[in-house]
Amino acid sequence: MPSVLCSCRRKVPEPETGTPRWQTGVMAGRPKATPRRYHLHHGDAMDAYENWSAPDLIMVDGPYGVGGFFGDPRTPEPLADFYRPHIDAWTRLSKFSTTLWFWCTEVGWANVHPLLDSAGWDYVETVHWDKGIAHIAGNVNGKTIRRFPIANEICVFYSRRLEFPVNGELVQAKHWLKNEWKRTGLPLRQANDACGVKDAAVRKYLDTGWLWYFPPAEMFQRLVDWANSKGDVGGRPYYSLDGKMPLTGSEWASFRYPWNHENGLTNVWQEPPLHGKERIRGTGTRHAPRVHNPKAGVASAHLNQKPLRLMERIIGAATNSGQVIWEPFGGLASASVAALQMGRVPFVAEINPDFAALAEDRLKEASSNGASAETE
Repeated sequence: MPSVLCSCRRKVPEPETGTPRWQTGVMAGRPKATPRRYHLHHGDAMDAYENWSAPDLIMVDGPYGVGGFFGDPRTPEPLADFYRPHIDAWTRLSKFSTTLWFWCTEVGWANVHPLLDSAGWDYVETVHWDKGIAHIAGNVNGKTIRRFPIANEICVFYSRRLEFPVNGELVQAKHWLKNEWKRTGLPLRQANDACGVKDAAVRKYLDTGWLWYFPPAEMFQRLVDWANSKGDVGGRPYYSLDGKMPLTGSEWASFRYPWNHENGLTNVWQEPPLHGKERIRGTGTRHAPRVHNPKAGVASAHLNQKPLRLMERIIGAATNSGQVIWEPFGGLASASVAALQMGRVPFVAEINPDFAALAEDRLKEASSNGASAETE
């Protein structure tokens, strides 16, 4: 790969096994997902990732550091060590366009965020699930409490940092775009001519600051064609990741996650805790340290079951039909059930045998309209 000068670089992480992270996306050789099929792994997700198709969205609803189930630490400090190998796998096996949604408490997420950031995941926003006053009604002692009662959870949205390898270092896409143009020897202003605009190419597409704008596929293709037809012959190909062929406009567009916007919807979601028939009832087995004598058919099977409505909202916004959803800490597989119902392909793992059995029942019911199963 020809060298470029860039002040915004970091070394390419060396993966333990599999495909290096910079070769993911359009260049990855991951297994292909089969439409209308769900994949349930009975066991640790770490043993399943390598066999899963590359994800378009990863729904993370694992330990919170509150002792919510056996295996969930009682404090948030151990969460970073728990999530570290999972984050390494998510980074190595995902696409440029993969999004990650991390459910947790505020302080639990704060312990994990530095790992996600250093692994190349960019913070986008925090979604707040406001469960309402009913969530804490009757459960707060006003004489002893010394804080505001907590009636929310958060889901933090990340996207893959778009970085490309140059001489053993990762360069952010906006710097790569400009430096590839500089390599051509052409004046920057010719980028405007290439795109057929007055000044948008230089001002937006080749900017390296906060004004940078992701070039649409057509404009990227124009930059590529102009650079490779008019740029210095000795430096060709330009805008190539393998040093052989330039990227196409469609490949460039595939590096960006989809977004299906819903007007009027903000990052604060008012939704009551689950009750009624959607809430899965347990068999009487104790699964949480703070639940001592659960009654079969009465007590909740899982204390942290998420509403399908919230999972559908996330999946509908950030993926399209037929795309792949990962749910590595399945619990009752709410994200995977929502994915099936929306025409996506879920890959889910659950290490607790009782939860895995309940998850499989839900997935079978959700797939009654034609999806098939693959369990391990």
